[in-house]
Amino acid sequence: MPENQQAFPSGSSVKGTRRKGRELALQALYQIEITGDASAAAVDLFLEHFEGNARAKEFARRLVSGVVSQRPAIDQRVAQCTDNWKLARLAKVDFVILRMATYELVFCPDMPSSVSLDEAIEIGKRFSSAESAAFLNGVLDQVAQSSAVKSE
Repeated sequence: MPENQQAFPSGSSVKGTRRKGRELALQALYQIEITGDASAAAVDLFLEHFEGNARAKEFARRLVSGVVSQRPAIDQRVAQCTDNWKLARLAKVDFVILRMATYELVFCPDMPSSVSLDEAIEIGKRFSSAESAAFLNGVLDQVAQSSAVKSE
């Protein structure tokens, strides 16, 4: 049996687990944005109340922790790539998706850039609006091009 199949329960996949983890991370980061509480206890409490296997929740914790710890650098990079937009005026959901995807693009060499971009756009379609997908794609494409992004 291939190694990646051993690591995931039957009916689960790396893609499905990571998608669920990204969705959980988005929701947890949105909660942090609204409440201002980025403590590990608050994130754990949040994750206890949502469905997802242990691997999805662990991936969500990784993303949330990374975004919180790198927030100033992430926000600076997003601001540089959002011409004519003040960060405070962005839709909160879109801003959180931008933060999360920027974290993946810049700080996660183990994740292919194309996957990070595609996932952000798909999650944007689900949690934001259809119009936000083009906006997210444009900004994240600039983030990817403007940084020494990991090679594919």
